[in-house]
Formats: sequence, C-alpha cells, structure tokens
Amino acid sequence: MNYLLLSCFSFGVGIVVGLTGIGGASLITPMLIFVFQVPASVAVSSDVVAATLMKVIGGVKHWRQKTLDLGAVRWLAFGSVPGSLLGVATLHWLRQFGEVNLDSILLHLIGYAILLVTATALVQLLLMTFAPAWELPTLPKLDLETQTGRMSAIALGAILGYIVGMTSVSSGSMFALVLIAFFQLDAQKLVGTDLAQAAILLTFTSIGHLTLGTVDWHLVLPIWIGSVPGVIVGAKLCKLTPQRPLRFVIYLMLVMVSWKLAHSA
Repeated sequence: MNYLLLSCFSFGVGIVVGLTGIGGASLITPMLIFVFQVPASVAVSSDVVAATLMKVIGGVKHWRQKTLDLGAVRWLAFGSVPGSLLGVATLHWLRQFGEVNLDSILLHLIGYAILLVTATALVQLLLMTFAPAWELPTLPKLDLETQTGRMSAIALGAILGYIVGMTSVSSGSMFALVLIAFFQLDAQKLVGTDLAQAAILLTFTSIGHLTLGTVDWHLVLPIWIGSVPGVIVGAKLCKLTPQRPLRFVIYLMLVMVSWKLAHSA
C-alpha cells in the first residue's frame, strides 16, 4: 500500500468536496476499492471514520457562524442516527452467515447508492442549466413546529441514515437534496445544515463501524492527512471556479464509477 499516494489522492478529493460540496464518501470509497484494492467492507468502515473529521470541522465552523438550521439538524438526526445504527446492525447480521459474501453485497449496494445520488443530482443540474424557466412542482415545506413535520423529518433521516450505515455513501449528497426539497433552505444555510447533520450522523455511525472490526487505521490516517487540508484549499478556491461545469464532469464520472460497482462480480 502506497500511503503517500493515498494522502495525495485524498487531498484531491478534499479539494473537490470543498469546491462543490459533493460528498467525499462517493469518491473515497470507490478510490479505495478500485485504486488501492481494499476489500469493500474495510473501505466502507475506514471511509466512515475518515469522513467524520471533515464533517465535524465543517459543522463546528458553520455552527459558530450560525449559518445552519438547528431545527432541521435536530429532527433529521433523531431519525438518521438510529437508522445508521440499524444499517450497521444489518452488516453485523450478514457477517454471521459464512456463505454470504459481504464484500460482494457491499460493492453492489455502494454502486446503487452512488448511482441514485448522482443521477438525481445530475438531472437537477441539467434542468437548472438547460431549462431554467421550467418551473418544476415544488414539494410542500416541512413545518417542524407540527407533529407531522417532525415525524416526516425523522422518517426521511432514518431512511437515509440506514443507507449511510450500510454503505458510507450519501451522508451529504442525499441529505442536501432533502434539505432543498423539503426544508427549502437558502444556499448559505444549506451547506452548514448539511455538514452539521452529517457530523452528528457519522460520529455515531463511526462508533458502530468500529464494533465491526473492519476499520483500518493505516487507511484512515493518510486520508485525514490529505483530505482535511484539501477541504480547506477547496473552500478557498470555491469562489474562483465555475461550479456547474465542474459538477457536471464529476457527476458523469461518479455515474460511470457507480455503474461499474453495481455490476461488478
């Protein structure tokens, strides 16, 4: 294993995350599997732990700046945390069956999860670019002052949290789509809220994955060394880089990667 190369690649991923807000797990997990030949179960667990630090740093920064919606963070976390722990429990359950190839199952799950996230985001980006005047029907905004609104937020958090617990994917991307569609947050609070809820979710998910015994700290530390400064650099470059062309290229790349994961043997 070339750990220096892993840190360099993670630095690049960090820049992409800082530039675009696209979740690091969608990039790091496939990178570990394809480039460094890491088993899927180890890649997922190590990536969850590695991504936690990035999200916590970003979440704390936005909390201090008060650029987040605490209500959305709270009620989504009430669903996402138990949902993610249920996802980890499912992995524990699958490992009890010796004839089940957990790595093969995870390869397919990761592929379909990334494909769902990126295809949805790509369609949204294309509509915004080529049909800006096309007014899509808007979903009703969740009212967190009501019981129905809170229960809906918890349910959404639980579904996405389960996916994160199983695959490490979509702690940021899918939640961002939910925050746009159901909470209708402005751009500033969207990023802060997304990072803050992901920080809470991944903290508990990391603890769950540590119990699996599949976290490789020899992978986590080089990812931290590369990705954390990369995120800082990417955030500084964000104002200078045209977002839509960059996102379009990255989404296309992720669709191809996820298709290969989903249909791998």
